[in-house]
Amino acid sequence: MFRNFKMVSKVVFGRGCFAQLGDILKEQRRADRSVMVFLVDDVHKNKPLKDRLPLENDDLLIWVNVDDEPKTKYVDQLTGQVRTHMEEKPGDLPAGVIGIGGGSSMDLSKAVALMLTNPGSAADYQGWDLIQNPAVYHAAVPTLSGTGAEVSRTTVLTGPEKKLGINSDHTVFDQIVLDPELIAGAPNPQRFYTGMDCYIHCVESLEGTYLNSFSQAYGEKSMALCQDVFLADPEDADDKLMMASYCGGMSIAYSQVGICHALSYGLAFVLGLHHGIGNSVVFDYLEDYYPQGVRQFRQMMERHRIDLPRNLTANLSDAQMEKMVDVALVLEPLWENALGNDWKTIMTREKIRELYRKM
Repeated sequence: MFRNFKMVSKVVFGRGCFAQLGDILKEQRRADRSVMVFLVDDVHKNKPLKDRLPLENDDLLIWVNVDDEPKTKYVDQLTGQVRTHMEEKPGDLPAGVIGIGGGSSMDLSKAVALMLTNPGSAADYQGWDLIQNPAVYHAAVPTLSGTGAEVSRTTVLTGPEKKLGINSDHTVFDQIVLDPELIAGAPNPQRFYTGMDCYIHCVESLEGTYLNSFSQAYGEKSMALCQDVFLADPEDADDKLMMASYCGGMSIAYSQVGICHALSYGLAFVLGLHHGIGNSVVFDYLEDYYPQGVRQFRQMMERHRIDLPRNLTANLSDAQMEKMVDVALVLEPLWENALGNDWKTIMTREKIRELYRKM
């Protein structure tokens, strides 16, 4: 069977297009359901973006903190906060949830939009196609580019037992607003690590066994844009990085990521390492699997003066190491994409431990 996957239905791109967000949201406001919920990365709390948010009377603004990777318990907390806000408002649900920030903020907004219409905890839905009810309308405005969260069908969350996304067609945003002006001035190394998430998406997609012409077309364009941004530093780097993120996310929509992402999930669960830096740490040790990609990645690191953290796993207990291996092995589609149907005979627990010990 061919996959029939959902894509973001509406996209606006261009410098200054954030000014149109208010008009876009008006189309979703109704008399019986008019409240918009804005989940905004708290890095913007005392910055000019705060005064540009198109808030109306009963809208709810929540400054979200993403110093840590998004957790299922945080999603449950935010969902409860929205429900409390809605108790005295027309309708039992908001008109929409708007995520503004980097990948973590966008993932939180996707998860809250889902949990407002589905019972239980976000941890109950970590996996593939477990969501039963469509989310409320949800839109995203990236202020960092690279993760592809704006177009993906997953919201990556750390739960009590595992780090695993809520993967569902219902997760996909209804609208995204891509304004390159909003990612200007993002500090290094954060900008670099987020961009490397995109670059690594492309490497893993283009060298995976799931590759087809659809994912290849998007992946090759995203790869070329990443190479231009991080090896040539063009004047329109922000525009290109934003489109690289979009195309990279689209590439894995009909494909998958691979070894690097699987291993980085384990690092994140046990050590709390953020996704972009975790991918970068792992990728530097995968020359045996992605030789050309790793060599070029090192050129990008040198050009942008990036020093990766080392010896992260040196003092882990045996139990922590085994937990990292467990978390990585849950992600079977990633291993299959990277190594084929017989991946279990290639990537044993001991081989994964060996890779982790190097980090």
